[in-house]
Parts: sequence; C-alpha cells; structure tokens
Amino acid sequence: MHETEFWELVDSTREAAGGDPADHAELLVDRLTLLDPDTVADFARHFEARVNRAWRRDVRGAARVLLGEADEDAFDSFRCWLVGQGRKVFEGALHDPDSLAHLLEDFDPGVDGEGGDIGGAADEAYERLTGLELPEPGLPEPPPEPEGAPPDFGDDRALAAAFPRLWERFGPPRG
Repeated sequence: MHETEFWELVDSTREAAGGDPADHAELLVDRLTLLDPDTVADFARHFEARVNRAWRRDVRGAARVLLGEADEDAFDSFRCWLVGQGRKVFEGALHDPDSLAHLLEDFDPGVDGEGGDIGGAADEAYERLTGLELPEPGLPEPPPEPEGAPPDFGDDRALAAAFPRLWERFGPPRG
C-alpha cells in the first residue's frame, strides 16, 4: 500500500462516517477486510509510523488544550484520532500544533480526540481475515519520552502562551 492509498482510505472512511470516530473505526475495519492480509499489515505500518511521528510534547500540549487532559492513554488515543483526521490536519498539526485551531472545524472533547478504535482497526480486520493477530509492524520503538520541551501542562497561562490560537478557540481545559 502506497502512502496515497493509505490517506485515501483514511479520508474516505472518515467522510463516510461523518467524522464520528466510532463510526469511522467501524467503516475502516469493513473496508480493510476487503483487502488481502498483507495490504492490511501495510496499512497498519503506515498508521503506526504516523502515530509514532506524533509522539511529541508540543502535540501533547495541544491535546491537553483540546481534551482538558493529556495523560498517556488520552494522548495515545488522541494521536490515533489525529491520524484519522487525514493528511492535511495531521501534517499541519505536526508542523505547528497550534494550527489545529484553524484546521479543525469543531472539536467536542466528549467525542473528538478519541481514536483508540481507529488505531485498532487494522488489528481487527487482520484477525477477521486470518484468525491470527496482526504481526508487529517492525518499526523502531519511539523514545520513552516524547520529543521536545514540555509545556507546563498544569499551568493554564503557560498553555495559553504556547498555544494561543488553540487556547482562544478551545480553551481553557475542561478537565
């Protein structure tokens, strides 16, 4: 699977789901089960590589503003959701996490940012196709700590200064 095919699959299933992360995950599983197991494994490698690229403190800070929390589980789920938003939003967020303020139309912390099911879509599809667990993607493990200097997640002023556009539109944190 080429990168373009990966993003087309992510985009088409998100659009068909109307942006709902749970529906997006279901549609993604359904579409992946139409492919052969090797292609599903390729999709999983593309997905995991992007989740790993988002393992950064500035992205975690943006997640904190949007979600009101940024513990490890919430951040893992957020990174999967971010990939699920498509190439433009994902790459824009990696270039400048504060740009999510204009890249996102709306953001409901009760629904959006929850991407665990999207992140597990390839696993589920592969198991449906083969009856086996998806093999490890063979990618290098991300470092134990995210890259970059951490904003002070407990200091609203520091978050507002680090992410002024996000803070103005979606802050203060709700959690």
